[in-house]
Amino acid sequence: MDYFRTNSDNILYWLRWHAWLSALPLVLGLLIALPLGWLARRYRWLYLPMVTTAGLLYTIPSLALFILLPGLLKTRILDASNVVVALTIYTVALLVRVVADALAAVPEEVLQAATAMGYRRIGRLLKVELPIAVPVIAAGLRVAAVSNVSLVSVSALIGIPELGRLFTDGFQLTYQTPIVLGIILSVLLALVFDTVIQVAARLLTPWRRAVAR
Repeated sequence: MDYFRTNSDNILYWLRWHAWLSALPLVLGLLIALPLGWLARRYRWLYLPMVTTAGLLYTIPSLALFILLPGLLKTRILDASNVVVALTIYTVALLVRVVADALAAVPEEVLQAATAMGYRRIGRLLKVELPIAVPVIAAGLRVAAVSNVSLVSVSALIGIPELGRLFTDGFQLTYQTPIVLGIILSVLLALVFDTVIQVAARLLTPWRRAVAR
């Protein structure tokens, strides 16, 4: 606590940046993964190449990607947009298969009933398929959120301000307190994201609460 009080301004600044750099790629990745997952579900021949490509993208080491992106994007090495783009890629890699499988799990009789009620393809997707797929997609988002919180810390090695600075500072000073504090704050941040996603999923699926009663 003494360390936190002494360095509270820097720590809170790093925490805000860590939260932002974790959350923005999560939102962007979901927005990109939704149409890609739908395409993989709609055109089955796309499923395997999309899922395979996504898996290969996720195997790229994060530090290598942080270093390569400035040359590809023509940005500065310390530009936070490099982290956002890298984590968006990882989020898409995680969620493409989740979205495709979630949509594929919607019962065929439900799709037929929606079509019989007059829903066209896009309307059926937005009003029937996606709402039913929300719990599965939310589960994938929870994994991606925890992954992002963890991966953001690596960007401290290239000078990005976030909670990873506590790890590098502790290592350089051979001082465990900032390292332990960084771990605690990262876990708490991941729990906050996890809770927000679960609450959002519950709000988007009110019929599940009705069935539970």
